[in-house]
Amino acid sequence: MKSKIRPYLMIAPAMIILGVFVIYPIIYMNYLSFFSWNMMGSMKFVGFDNFKTLISNKDFHQVLGNTFKFVFWTVGLSVILGLCAALYLKANTKINAFLQGAIFVPHIVSLVSISFIWMWLMDSQYGLLNYWLGLIGIDPIRWLEDPNVAMTSIIIISVWKSIGYNTLILVAAMQGVPEYLYQAASLDKSPKVTTFFKITLPMISPSLFFLVLMNLIAAFKIFEPVYIITNGGPLNSTNTLVNMIYEEGFVFYKIGYASSIGVVLMLILSVCTVLYFHMLSRRVHYR
Repeated sequence: MKSKIRPYLMIAPAMIILGVFVIYPIIYMNYLSFFSWNMMGSMKFVGFDNFKTLISNKDFHQVLGNTFKFVFWTVGLSVILGLCAALYLKANTKINAFLQGAIFVPHIVSLVSISFIWMWLMDSQYGLLNYWLGLIGIDPIRWLEDPNVAMTSIIIISVWKSIGYNTLILVAAMQGVPEYLYQAASLDKSPKVTTFFKITLPMISPSLFFLVLMNLIAAFKIFEPVYIITNGGPLNSTNTLVNMIYEEGFVFYKIGYASSIGVVLMLILSVCTVLYFHMLSRRVHYR
């Protein structure tokens, strides 16, 4: 009996934490999405009214588009630029070790600190970016005030923060590729491009698969830069689903409505994850 119970006792603390802080909040969020509640009065059951209101809300459609735009460009640029940087820094030298550490620094700095730094850099009047552009004769850009540019600015900040982590993971993966594969390609006089697509890319595909998935989830959950730098503006051009959940829930106290947005975000993440695994998991090469 003890031998049968012992495994469950060993995993019990982790399962309790998972249940309290993950499973229960998800269940309760789904429950709240069917109610109208302002956190003070009594809860009123409204059925699917919150979802109907959400679907007919034009602001939600814009926020949904903003979120998908942010996810597409952030994940794509972060992984591609991280891959390019990893190819450049994969050699095990002292200079590359220093550069790897330097490029990783933004990842360990909090998003709040990074947001305030970039607010200063992108200031339309006193920002360092516009000062540099002025030196080469380019007119100042309203990085955070122009609706056509603001989302691009948030994407730049997010890519800058995440590229270092992606680079180090891919550098480690590339350094783990057996050297004899490259020696065989060299004997066959294989072009570098062919070597990359036929050897390097398949061998690091597990790491790429992991990075794309992690970046995808993180991009959908983006909050701090949006809230601190633009607060969803200008003209709702940088508002994302998580920021909208915060506004509806903790600014306007529409807890049920905010929960319905959370349910939609959870469904989007679930569908994207399932499709991602279905389409790409079989193409991953495991040694």
